[in-house]
Amino acid sequence: FIYYIELRNANYDPGIAGELAESSVEEVFGKLASDFVGGGRPSYICTPVGKVSLAEYVRELAAHKIKFNYLLNSACMGNKEWSAKWQKNLMGMLEWLSEIGVTRLTVSTPYLLELIKARRPEFYVRVGIFAQVDTPTRAMFWENLGADAITLESFSINRDFQALGSIRKSVKCDLQLIANHICLWNCPMQCYHQNGISHSSDNSGGVFFDYCLFNCALERISDGTQMVRSRWIRPEDISEYEAIGFTNFKILERGMPSSVMVQRVRAYSGRKFEGNLAEIFFSYGFKKATKQQRLWYLKYFFKPWLFKIRHITEFFKMARQQGMGFAIDRMPIVIDSSKIPADFLERFKGQNCNDRDCADCGHCSKIAKEAVTIDNEFKKEAIERMSKIDSLLVEGKLWI
Repeated sequence: FIYYIELRNANYDPGIAGELAESSVEEVFGKLASDFVGGGRPSYICTPVGKVSLAEYVRELAAHKIKFNYLLNSACMGNKEWSAKWQKNLMGMLEWLSEIGVTRLTVSTPYLLELIKARRPEFYVRVGIFAQVDTPTRAMFWENLGADAITLESFSINRDFQALGSIRKSVKCDLQLIANHICLWNCPMQCYHQNGISHSSDNSGGVFFDYCLFNCALERISDGTQMVRSRWIRPEDISEYEAIGFTNFKILERGMPSSVMVQRVRAYSGRKFEGNLAEIFFSYGFKKATKQQRLWYLKYFFKPWLFKIRHITEFFKMARQQGMGFAIDRMPIVIDSSKIPADFLERFKGQNCNDRDCADCGHCSKIAKEAVTIDNEFKKEAIERMSKIDSLLVEGKLWI
């Protein structure tokens, strides 16, 4: 087999291309901060990059035999895809991407896959996680539609070995798992979140307030068991997935500092990580602030005709405390790798968690009590702030 590591969005630092190549990185994902299609992250957290810089970055990756995959992975395009203008813009974008050396794309809607395969069949197209492929039937649907590869719905099925094995046997195309996410297992907010995110980077304007992200964070901080239930894959457990035919793993997160990106790649390529797993799982909370567009908070949030300014400061206080877009001195959440049993996955091989009440099982809860610790002062303050923001939202006090 060929072992791939794929980074979910570039930070556009050409200086680490060599280090990525040394660690088995096959592909790097990315996109402009916004375009008419939209993508899988809000514009305000995307690393700023222009067309000229992106072209230069693609060439630098190619020099190290790393491919670049441009994300057209919006879950919803607001029915704009049926207009002549949108179609013309898409064909122009595909032509530009081809000119700068991009040969791979990611989509999440069947129409966009069919369109690209019919009009520009030279592109290698991967189906993104927003397509929610979690059964053999869904995988076969996308393969029959022309998909070259599929990223499975890792948030729910990464530890469902029976489902993973069945899906792997059902299709011939490449299958990919996201290794290091910390999203809630079987998240009930997933569809709502994906659609909101998709429209937050499609040039439609307006303000996107990530209600789902903050409520997800509140759930994890309030109940540390959620951090063990989350379907991440430890670097040490990669071989368990290789044994059933999975050799392609995607590593998050977009725009993270170069040192963090290299740390995560080395952990998975070396199949070992000692220390705080939160450092390689979380999409925020770095000691160095992620690179943002200049005055991003003014561009995306300070719009008096939408916000009551006296309340918007609560949002920024909370984001700063969590390290969302801001640097923090230390990670206040610890998932101690040494407290995760070596046979952690064995329980999952013998049961389907979808058929069980977590309270009756207790496997993740027992491990969380030993492995997960949260700074008490941070926890208290975070719960108070996020609960207050949620109240302001549902009471209509953040909006005019």
